[in-house]
Amino acid sequence: MGGDHAPVHTVSGAIKALEFLDKDSQLVLIGDEPLIRKTCEDMDFDPDKFLIVHASSKIEMKDHPAKSFQEKQDSGIVIGFKMLASGEIDGFASAGNTGAMLVGSMTMIKTIDGIDRPAISSPLPRIDGNDGVLLDVGIYPDAKPENLYQYGLLGSVYAKGVLQKENPTVGLLNIGSEPGKGSLLAKSAYQLMEKASDYNFIGNMEGSDLFRMGTADVIVCEGFTGNVALKQAESFYRLMQKRQVNDEYLNRFNFDQYGGTPVLGINKPVIIGHGVSKEIAIKNMILHTRDVIKANISEKIKEFISHDKS
Repeated sequence: MGGDHAPVHTVSGAIKALEFLDKDSQLVLIGDEPLIRKTCEDMDFDPDKFLIVHASSKIEMKDHPAKSFQEKQDSGIVIGFKMLASGEIDGFASAGNTGAMLVGSMTMIKTIDGIDRPAISSPLPRIDGNDGVLLDVGIYPDAKPENLYQYGLLGSVYAKGVLQKENPTVGLLNIGSEPGKGSLLAKSAYQLMEKASDYNFIGNMEGSDLFRMGTADVIVCEGFTGNVALKQAESFYRLMQKRQVNDEYLNRFNFDQYGGTPVLGINKPVIIGHGVSKEIAIKNMILHTRDVIKANISEKIKEFISHDKS
């Protein structure tokens, strides 16, 4: 029921996702069951192909995340997190209230032991198709050097497991490529990251490197800078659309192509979609959730942390 175009586009996207899921996978829809069933029937689709879990309320996009998460225990988002925490589902995705999704991630699924802060990432479309990933793009506007070091680990595990990068390279977003450049945060983070044994750090990256091929597979920054970069890329795509530019590469800046992004550094897979997601974005969010589940990202991060402690 989450998102600006629920339930019609949510249900339609779920129907399309079923075409790409194997027979051993089950798609669970959490929300107003009578409305979900009616929506399926209006589309001439058998609702019993889903497992439908009824939720008698929902967290609205305008609701306060923490307060509504506490007060609306019968909402789809809260029920989804309860099911994920208990192991009834393997991954949880929503295009609903982003703040509530983050509250659930932190309070019910919790951060992996040894990770100080989780992060969310954004794909970096590159012209050769060898996409990169940027993180953090908005959970925490501020960060400490240790957080950026750990973002490098989170991004590296994600790039290896989901993007199929054999030995992903990691860069630090900065105002220059030289080691001594940047803010106190960037300089301190560089000193930590250049000694990293858990991932392949290759140095500073500039803003012009974000979408250029041949640069780092994973680019790390604090959430303030990452969110600015993400919003700029989204606005660039909208500008091209308004100018009626139809280009195969530029079309990959459309968030519909990716659907959603995982919260990296928590104990189980949670995928956050854009509030304005329509059918195609919902479909891709579901398929991305499947990929994150199969990649077993959380367990691989735990293995890295355990190895580092030993």
